[in-house]
Amino acid sequence: MDRERFEWLVARSVDSLPEEFRTRLENIDVVVEDWPTQYQLAKVGLRYRQTLLGLYQGVPLTKRGGHYGLVPPDKVTIFQKPIEAKCRDDARIMAEIQSVVRHEIAHHFGIGDARLRQLERGEAP
Repeated sequence: MDRERFEWLVARSVDSLPEEFRTRLENIDVVVEDWPTQYQLAKVGLRYRQTLLGLYQGVPLTKRGGHYGLVPPDKVTIFQKPIEAKCRDDARIMAEIQSVVRHEIAHHFGIGDARLRQLERGEAP
């Protein structure tokens, strides 16, 4: 898939988030990169060429104090090549992009990986 279409699918996924989340996405950049860097992999405890589909970098809303401000934007990076390698066709790529975008945006709202796994399994808190 070419980069322009992939980026359009990512933007569409962000636009399709429920309004109560979308309206609270302030000072956050969502970008597409081909592959994660070694630094990004190491930061999350992965080794070179292990799979990382997306990455949230920033301070979650739940960790911000009253004096939080004048900071660079939080960043969500969606990695195109690992998603394409995981998915066999465009429909699966689209579904995976939506899943990864929701997952990384959830981190922005302070939801950790363990809780996200619970939510994906439909488990109560």
